[in-house]
Amino acid sequence: MDLNIFDRMESEVRGYVRSFPVIFNQARGSLLLDEAGREYIDFFSGAGTLNYGHNNPIFKAKVIEYLESDGVIHGLDMATTAKKDFLETVDRVLLKPRNWQYKLQFTGPTGTNAVEAALKLARQIKGRPNVISFTHGFHGVSGGSLAVTANAKFRDAAGVSLANTSFMPYDGYFGPDVNTISYLERMLEDPSSGMDRPAAVIVETVQGEGGVNVATVRWLKDLEKLCRQYDMLLIVDDIQVGCGRTGSFFSFESAGISPDIITLSKSLSGFGLPMSLVLFKPELDIWKPGAHSGTFRGNNMAFVTASQALDSYWADEAFAADVQRKAGMVRDWLENLVHSYPMADLSVRGRGLIQGLVTPVGDDMANQFARKAFEQGLVIETSGANDEVLKVLPALTIPEEQLKKGLEIIERSVAQVLHEKGVSSSAHVLKFGGKRR
Repeated sequence: MDLNIFDRMESEVRGYVRSFPVIFNQARGSLLLDEAGREYIDFFSGAGTLNYGHNNPIFKAKVIEYLESDGVIHGLDMATTAKKDFLETVDRVLLKPRNWQYKLQFTGPTGTNAVEAALKLARQIKGRPNVISFTHGFHGVSGGSLAVTANAKFRDAAGVSLANTSFMPYDGYFGPDVNTISYLERMLEDPSSGMDRPAAVIVETVQGEGGVNVATVRWLKDLEKLCRQYDMLLIVDDIQVGCGRTGSFFSFESAGISPDIITLSKSLSGFGLPMSLVLFKPELDIWKPGAHSGTFRGNNMAFVTASQALDSYWADEAFAADVQRKAGMVRDWLENLVHSYPMADLSVRGRGLIQGLVTPVGDDMANQFARKAFEQGLVIETSGANDEVLKVLPALTIPEEQLKKGLEIIERSVAQVLHEKGVSSSAHVLKFGGKRR
């Protein structure tokens, strides 16, 4: 395909087109079609933005109806019918059934805008600038969000000093036998640890960009306990793994914790429309009118589709159960793949429908798996500090037949790459570049 116009006119900063070098023309459900009409199964889902698939027909009908009725498109933070309906739906579907009380703040349209607002609010409330973030965490690439993002690739592009953040080891960072909460607690209790007293802790329950690292329930509970003990606000960044990705609408529900602040974006609108949201406990609402603003903080079309997403998929437990069923299928498939190649040093980690096939660092295997899969009609990305994890991120609504077909492509791709490296399912010695491992 002719990609010359992109090479000639678009900045070198572009990323995903390098992994998927075709021109996509149409998208339906879990299928992408290029200009030549070739179909690709989507295990990428817009980096977690399309939990309900491309052009979901339920949402599309609502958008068309709204446009034809001359509904308000741009409303800043004015009151509109679409926003009223969304607020009422959040209250009815998400908050009241859980006996929760949160205020809602609509920020600029991307996830980093929600994180910026959450950090600014936490610092105002506590009167302290320092925030604790975690190794391999990703929270956005604008100023404050980038300061709490760990990956050097993003941090090195800042061009300014990134301060007011203390990075602590995430759950499992030193292996399964080291309790990193104890490490954090020691830093907090020791007045000579060198850590400035934090206003808040920001955490992902599953680190998607960081390599599908999963925090245990115990770790999250202990983290919340430390926040209460040391007067820190607990911010859960649920931008990628919220909106049902782990099986429940909020990723932290299984841990039974109560975050002070929650950030949502990506699949919140359900239709790929830009929308970000901060939820915080009512007593934290110390904002002065207009103190945190943004021209595009009232995407009314997104309100329409987001309301429909909640009503269509989260009004009862049926959809969550189906997500967990599909998650079990993916996990079993990947675990079987790992056991089929015992000498390849592969492993699996994840929750719900965010699963990672972990490869040895430095071997570039995950990228090779992804490239081979794309050649066979599967869109899938890698993650982790060294791109060592093949990240399986299908739509939650993906039909079982397409899910199986995508997993079969992964299986073939893994087999082909390992065969090229001299590894078979019955191999006793694994050779890379002639070296035994």
